[in-house]
Amino acid sequence: MPKINVYLPDDLAEAVKDSGVPVSAICQRALDQAVRRVNSIRAAVLSDTGPEDLASRLPNFTERARTTLRLAVRQAREQGAPEVGTEHLLGGLLGEGGNLGLQVLRVLEIQPDQLTRELARVAPAATVEEAGRRFSAPAANALELTATEAIGMQHNYIGCEHLLVALALEPDGTAGKVLRSLGADARAVRRTVTAAVAGYAHLRSQKPAVDPQAALTAAVRKEIEPLIRRIERLESATR
Repeated sequence: MPKINVYLPDDLAEAVKDSGVPVSAICQRALDQAVRRVNSIRAAVLSDTGPEDLASRLPNFTERARTTLRLAVRQAREQGAPEVGTEHLLGGLLGEGGNLGLQVLRVLEIQPDQLTRELARVAPAATVEEAGRRFSAPAANALELTATEAIGMQHNYIGCEHLLVALALEPDGTAGKVLRSLGADARAVRRTVTAAVAGYAHLRSQKPAVDPQAALTAAVRKEIEPLIRRIERLESATR
């Protein structure tokens, strides 16, 4: 049977040894689930894109994430774009209106209307037949990265926040270029998503806030500094 090395931080490696958990079986199961998620996305984006089919093809996506994809497909077709590009994925995320990705952007002091204006500026003018039937190569890559980001964060769902990280990370698409030009590079977005998820967990344990957006922003800012320091230590250890 082929062997794959898995590298762990020192403290986790010690904890694994002390616990006696079956490392091989756990890794095999986790990798099998990860491969299934990525392959389901790859199969969906390489076939004709029917918005009504996305829910069944991408079961690990949240409803907001699936709505984002449906909006992206619709936007590409309305614009007469030859393919569904990363700019349409970002446009769908903005159009969905209530997802965590938007709140992450606000924490980074990027307003949705800024992105909307910039995306409108770069939108293609040409109209073609059979528009938006498939995802472009950068968009397909971004969707695969969306799954790997969720897996890397150890989340059992794929949401708009993971898509936002993937769009910022994907090197060739329009969305990534726009996000990075406004200061939303993948590293900053990933850190803020991690803090936002932690902030949501904190908020859910408290009484409802008067202003959920302000409360989340405050919680994220409180969480993000120690998380940044922790991530920097991990990044330094793996260099």
